[in-house]
Amino acid sequence: MKNFKNFRRNKHRNNIRSFKSNAATKFNSEFNISGEFKRKKISKNINASKLIEKYTELAKEALSNGDKILSENYYQHADHFTRIYEKQNEVNSEKIVENHTETNLTEKKLI
Repeated sequence: MKNFKNFRRNKHRNNIRSFKSNAATKFNSEFNISGEFKRKKISKNINASKLIEKYTELAKEALSNGDKILSENYYQHADHFTRIYEKQNEVNSEKIVENHTETNLTEKKLI
């Protein structure tokens, strides 16, 4: 008898959870069908320059639709990736200079 009561409790809880998950799925599908804003999926292998272009384009699109807040959000994202891109270029140029000086030193030692 004890197991039967627990089964009934669990069955009720499962029904509630499945109802919530069905409602969330239904909402997302309706939102996407309406043709409103859809986010573009980002793969992790995109470099910073492409992300800068992407977010500036999204910002321009949001501004043309009249959404200044979303546009500013996208511009901030673009600014963030601009800083990352500049930092990457700085690090790469430092590595190139280091490699160049190392090769010059080894050449002088050989001579």
